[in-house]
Amino acid sequence: MSAVSNFSCRHCAIGPVFTSNNRSGLASWINPRPLKFKISRQLAEMTLNNSRRVSVSPCIRMTMINERIEDRSTVVKPADILAYDLVQGADVRWSYILDKTMPQPPTAVLLHGILGSRKNWGTFAKRLAQEFPKWQFLLVDLRCHGDSASLKKRGPHTVASAALDVLKLLGSLKLTPRVVVGHSFGGKVALSMVDQVPKPLARPVRVWVLDATPGKVRAGADGDDHPAELISFLSNLPKVVSSKRDIMDGLIKDGFSKDVAQWVVTNLRQTKVNGESPSSFSWVFDLKGIAEMYQSYEDTNLWKLVEDVPRGVHINFLKAERSLHRWALEDLRRIHVAEEQAAQEGAGVEMHVLEDAGHWVHADNPDGLFRILSFSFQGF
Repeated sequence: MSAVSNFSCRHCAIGPVFTSNNRSGLASWINPRPLKFKISRQLAEMTLNNSRRVSVSPCIRMTMINERIEDRSTVVKPADILAYDLVQGADVRWSYILDKTMPQPPTAVLLHGILGSRKNWGTFAKRLAQEFPKWQFLLVDLRCHGDSASLKKRGPHTVASAALDVLKLLGSLKLTPRVVVGHSFGGKVALSMVDQVPKPLARPVRVWVLDATPGKVRAGADGDDHPAELISFLSNLPKVVSSKRDIMDGLIKDGFSKDVAQWVVTNLRQTKVNGESPSSFSWVFDLKGIAEMYQSYEDTNLWKLVEDVPRGVHINFLKAERSLHRWALEDLRRIHVAEEQAAQEGAGVEMHVLEDAGHWVHADNPDGLFRILSFSFQGF
């Protein structure tokens, strides 16, 4: 177990949260066991990561809990559901293994897009934690992506199944998020999470859908990067490659942008041969599963949720000014109609535009995105 805390705490058996109709909830149950232990105070100001390298971080604490279960029939540990980081502000003193009487800090979930990983949100999450020290930010690798690819999830690999994974993780961590932010594919995952949970919700939640619409996925113009074509290109590459530069050059030569080429190779991890120094790279994702997930992204339609928003839910759409994704006039019209309808029913729908940004909003204009999202974290 790796954890960061300066509290004495009790070990607790955690179970995924289901209601009587087997639907996951944005709430959690805990079954405490009286096994006590103490975590060293020397860890209180450290940042732990997958490599177990430790660096001092006076303002932010990142908790990486990586526990393997001994009896899968009785206990489901969070890291057996999805790989994740928990980036905590300096004022947060919480862990899922603490006594259940410990108040839960306000929590936001940050979801990446197709072929991405939780690392896409790392820098942005740390900035949020510095500005809003009472908050914590849960970053996950969705199924078939990043470190979650090694968990070998059962199919079908869809928007709905990816959303259910996140709900199970939240249940295991005993967290009820106040904010869920999803970029592109992750935006539909966020909407699907709201769609699947029992109603009414345990508490109000604000959902941010970044540069994605609830329904049809429209291809960008000629010259834009097309995810389906990118997945097809990657499927023809070997599983182990000798050079990131060669992959980047090949992508650019095939018509993909330099930004996308640089982003794709973040999915390569150095491998060792016979214990020698790393000499090659292997892909960390499950590309076959991702292809299935992207097809689901194109097919999934969640307009019904947006046009009949549950009470207590506020859905925010953010359109990038220079997005490769085509926002049809009909999409914008339906969102504006939903705004008016939701306001009359105790819910909310709102449209935002991020200037000077393409589809990769948190990389193209992080300052602008930070300003737009910030009001969701104020008042705590």
